[in-house]
Amino acid sequence: MDNPILEIKNLQKNFGNQQILDHFSLQVEEGEVVVILGPSGCGKSTLLRCINGLEEIQGGEIFLRGENISDRQKNMHEIRQKIGMVFQSYELFPHMTVMENLLLGPIQAQKRKKAEVEKEAEKLLDRVGLLDKKNSYPRELSGGQKQRVAILRALCMHPEVILFDEVTAALDPEMVREVLEVISDLAKEGRTMLLVTHEMQFAKAIADRIIFMDGGKIVEENPPEVFFQNPETERAKQFLHVFDYEEM
Repeated sequence: MDNPILEIKNLQKNFGNQQILDHFSLQVEEGEVVVILGPSGCGKSTLLRCINGLEEIQGGEIFLRGENISDRQKNMHEIRQKIGMVFQSYELFPHMTVMENLLLGPIQAQKRKKAEVEKEAEKLLDRVGLLDKKNSYPRELSGGQKQRVAILRALCMHPEVILFDEVTAALDPEMVREVLEVISDLAKEGRTMLLVTHEMQFAKAIADRIIFMDGGKIVEENPPEVFFQNPETERAKQFLHVFDYEEM
């Protein structure tokens, strides 16, 4: 890749004496959808948190459009506006309505005009079938509705890259589809996205590239049709066999 939108070089992350990311390197093209798979504890979610500046790193560098964003002299609030993140647990403010949750970041952090952001937020809510919920509080929403609002909150900040960390893991099975449909639409728009997920069929359908991690490293990296049909490594074969068994 000549000019990746996101580049990670030799990233190292430790929790105490435990090494979570071991000289991890990755490049992501603009408009690419990269799905990160791997067993629990392999460093997938930690990687996203390091990219977003939510975790301190012990070594390596992270670049966004050639700018070193892992330099702690940088303004992390500005960087997080460029790299949106959607969490498994929604992270909506419970005392704010849906609309207030969507308006907060653009108005407070980006100093945009309320009328402009409100108009954009209403369009986004209408697009995902939640316009009638704009004055509702998070407690009045289903899990799937909360997660869709969380995705819209990230979009309202106009990020250059969006990170999704197991966004369907806390949802009932019938709510998973409505969230995945929103993410699928974003992929069709050409959004640059990194997703950590255990939804194998979704990963197969949406990914431009599969990154398979184990032990804080990339063990295998391939297009989805190659990874799922003919994985190259024994570790990936073992991982996929477990999922095949679970789906029987």
